[in-house]
Amino acid sequence: MSIHIQAASRLNSVEEYYFSTKLKQIAQMRQNGIPVINLGIGSPDLAPSENTIAALTQSAAKPENHAYQGYQGIPALREAFAHFYQKHYQVNLNPASEILPLIGSKEGIMHLAMAYLEAGDETLIPNPGYPTYAAACKLAGATVREYSLSESTGWLPDLDALEKQDLSKVKIMWVNYPHMPTGAKADKAFFEKLKTFAERNNILLVNDNPYSFILNENPISILSIEGMKEVAIELNSLSKSHNMAGWRIGAILGKEEFIQPALKFKSNMDSGMFLPLQEAAVEALKSDAKWFDKQNEIYRSRQKKVFELMELLHCTYNHQQTGMFVWAKIPKEYTSGYELSDKILAANAVFITPGGIFGSQGDGYIRISLCAKEEVFQTAIDRIKNKTNGL
Repeated sequence: MSIHIQAASRLNSVEEYYFSTKLKQIAQMRQNGIPVINLGIGSPDLAPSENTIAALTQSAAKPENHAYQGYQGIPALREAFAHFYQKHYQVNLNPASEILPLIGSKEGIMHLAMAYLEAGDETLIPNPGYPTYAAACKLAGATVREYSLSESTGWLPDLDALEKQDLSKVKIMWVNYPHMPTGAKADKAFFEKLKTFAERNNILLVNDNPYSFILNENPISILSIEGMKEVAIELNSLSKSHNMAGWRIGAILGKEEFIQPALKFKSNMDSGMFLPLQEAAVEALKSDAKWFDKQNEIYRSRQKKVFELMELLHCTYNHQQTGMFVWAKIPKEYTSGYELSDKILAANAVFITPGGIFGSQGDGYIRISLCAKEEVFQTAIDRIKNKTNGL
């Protein structure tokens, strides 16, 4: 006889990740002989630097490197992050106390939510924004309050309007610039205003910053603002910038006082990062401007093909957006991005992400990833032009 064990009620506050369910549908379609082109997920198809791969293989060949590791990462990795931040963002960090390496920055979102939030607390998340912010905060028991972003304000929050609300229970405000999914950028003037907002309302800012080197000539860290360490921490990752998504390497960066609670939680959740991955990450963080320029040359060429595809769908977009996606407004004849996405998948076997998965403010938009070769985009264009599903 089978027993029945009920899942924890906290899971009622979240749903299965959209891409998890959509990938099952795409897999079934492919199993049925339909060659679906997936232009949805931002999983880099380019390789890390040669030195990065060489460092991984050399380190993995050493038997002694397969043991458990410390929770704070090896000193060389923390020093490499510190050097990277100083060189590219002009931010000085103490590698001994102000950098906590992570098994991917998505892990860091959950660690921070669990370390700081509980029932009765509130947290501000962007709409549209990365769904994991809301999911992690709900799982921690906090109340999620969305702040709306719109094209009319350059996808920046209206801090004056926010401050007219009761913010007394808000502990954390999640921000993400360069922004995903819209590709919008924030400048130092906005970050200065954001710092003042956080100081006045006793709110910890968490900036998620994995896209600053992709199609962006002026990378910026929120920590480059004078005094920002007193109110903010930053998440960063090698997943997008260094083509290392599957390697799961990121970091929390900022004041020791803010990082320690996350370390306390993390130390109960994992047993450290695989040493060869850490040593390879050290090499990756040595990548210079020429390496990033080469990556961006490829992304820029791909972006032109995606612009062509968006125009074929009669969508409008900002030519200056950054990051590894193209965000575009759908034509008026469609009620939502879901409708257009479902139509293109059914009619042309091309999957495009509906903007609504990032929040209600994204309902009128779609998003296409740049993580595919130009010929793949051309095939998608041809299918849509010829109204074929690829068979």
